[in-house]
Order: sequence, then C-alpha cells, then structure tokens
Amino acid sequence: MSIKINSILDTTNDFWKVSLEGELDLSTADELKKCLHKLVDEKNIDMRLDLEDLEYIDSTGLGVMIGILKRLKIENKEVYIEKPKNNVRKIFNITGLDKIFKLEG
Repeated sequence: MSIKINSILDTTNDFWKVSLEGELDLSTADELKKCLHKLVDEKNIDMRLDLEDLEYIDSTGLGVMIGILKRLKIENKEVYIEKPKNNVRKIFNITGLDKIFKLEG
C-alpha cells in the first residue's frame, strides 16, 4: 500500500492544493501528516485536498485530516475535500465528517 502526495501553492487564490493518489491508511498516514504540517508551517492558508485518485481511506487517514483541520481552524482557515470517489465519500458521510469538511465535486 502506498500513497503519492503532490502539493502546489496557488498564489493567485491563496490556498494549498494537495493531490492524493493511492491508499491513505495506517501505513501511509504519517507521511501525509508530516507533509500537511510542513505546508501549514510554511504558510497557514486554506487547503484543498484533491481525492480524485485516492482509492481508499481508513480511520487513521481521517484522523490526519481532522488534525490538520483543527490546526487550520485556529486561524479561521478551511480544508476542502475535492472530487472524492464514491467509496471515499461514503466514509465521510457515515462518520458525519461531510458536515465538518467542505466537500466539493
């Protein structure tokens, strides 16, 4: 199981765009956590997580996303979840996190 993380700073709209590909679970969550916290350390702005190519997410992955959302909320910033596959969207719906995160697409 692996994850590919691409991040881009959109200076025009002032947000981080982070694309995830693969599986976000216990074995890959720490890698994502380090990456997201490094981005926020660099610039604390809204974050857009593109999940179009994310095949799977478990509770550990959700925990990383909740952690970064809590950190961003301190400065009134948001985490937007973009284009999740149906199975990933279902996890957000079941856990009620669709009401916490801004889901788009």
